[in-house]
Amino acid sequence: MWWFQQGLSILPSALVVWSSASFIFSYVTAVLLRHVDPLVPYISDTGTLPPERCLFGIMLNISAVLGIATIYVRYKQIFYLNHEESTVLKLNKAGLVLGMVSCFGLLIITNFQKSTLIAMHVTGACLTFGAGTFYMLVQIILSYKIQPGKKVVFRIRLMVLLWCAASIVSMFISSVILYSGQFGVDVIQRLHWDPNDKGYSLHIMSTVSEWSLAFSFVSFFLTYIRDFQKITLYIVVQLDGHSVNYTDFQCTTDEPRLPISGSL
Repeated sequence: MWWFQQGLSILPSALVVWSSASFIFSYVTAVLLRHVDPLVPYISDTGTLPPERCLFGIMLNISAVLGIATIYVRYKQIFYLNHEESTVLKLNKAGLVLGMVSCFGLLIITNFQKSTLIAMHVTGACLTFGAGTFYMLVQIILSYKIQPGKKVVFRIRLMVLLWCAASIVSMFISSVILYSGQFGVDVIQRLHWDPNDKGYSLHIMSTVSEWSLAFSFVSFFLTYIRDFQKITLYIVVQLDGHSVNYTDFQCTTDEPRLPISGSL
């Protein structure tokens, strides 16, 4: 059995691989069609024009679904590991909400391109990276509380969070200065940059920070793989009656209900 076949480790593995492929495929397509510059464009710019916009959209929509599934399974795992301590329960629920908000923000980013509705696109980015960063923080605290013996995992997740925070600070500072208006009003929508353009170094700093931030998020879910190898999913199906055509009203005392159960 391969490592990704153990338990539910396929979930975070698929999330990491698929999300990385979403960024890379849209980047390669945009560069080959000369829609963006090869040297570190914004991730959003690689999904602005068709056909890469279509590829970017559908792949990141699937990433959002995989993210929701992964976050929910992690929530249930922590619940069963420690469902008595109130602090852990509250943090676990907070993590679930933050994770879902982050995935919802990703859906907004995917379906509202920067070239069409910049306000919605930026809102989605703030939800994704803002709520996602706090989700990472909550998970690190939970790791420390419920897995005190696994200091290595805790330290790795903490390092990824610091990487994420550094990327956010770098991207925020460079973007605020770049979009302040002193380098022109078209910098937000500009897809092609020349090294001699004013603000080019800030642009590169901002784009590198965005790519770094995206892959820090992806890397965080890599730390779930070992934990998810210990999880098995069972689906229990129960049918009341001898046929699927029976309803509760049709099941009378003369014909008692027959529970039929199975697991997958």
